Amino acid sequence: MSLLELKSNVKQKRIRRGRGDASGHGSFSGRGVKGQGSRNGGTRRPGFEGGQTPLSRKMPKLRGFTSPFRVEYQVVNVGQLNIFENNTKVDIATLYANKLIAKLSKPVKLLSEGTLEKTLEITVDKASVNALKKVEDLKGKVTLLYKKVEKVAKVRKAKK
Repeated sequence: MSLLELKSNVKQKRIRRGRGDASGHGSFSGRGVKGQGSRNGGTRRPGFEGGQTPLSRKMPKLRGFTSPFRVEYQVVNVGQLNIFENNTKVDIATLYANKLIAKLSKPVKLLSEGTLEKTLEITVDKASVNALKKVEDLKGKVTLLYKKVEKVAKVRKAKK
């Protein structure tokens, strides 16, 4: 047996209201003096604020929807990749080393802003169509790590 298992032998007495002044809860029986709370059936519903417009009615309704599956990409523009030499293999680790992205844990998306002047082999999670065109026009290559699953399209075709 440990100290944690020890229990007190003293039992708390049940409060007996309305049994006279000698009980310690006589006269008004712990209900105060007058008013709604002192009357029989005088309990108020949750959220009742004495007749003023309750907070729940003052607040606007919550609208919209936030997807729990939303993915936040780190953006790298094509124009930023001119710091690399020709025929360099650019991947997430290289981008992180050159401080073009902040975290290795988040996925990277290549966008088309700016002009590319070097031929590069780029490996990223996603890329825009225009960014792919800009890289491939200079005989470069883009490898995408994220493969789009075509299940949604298959399900939609099956329903029609």
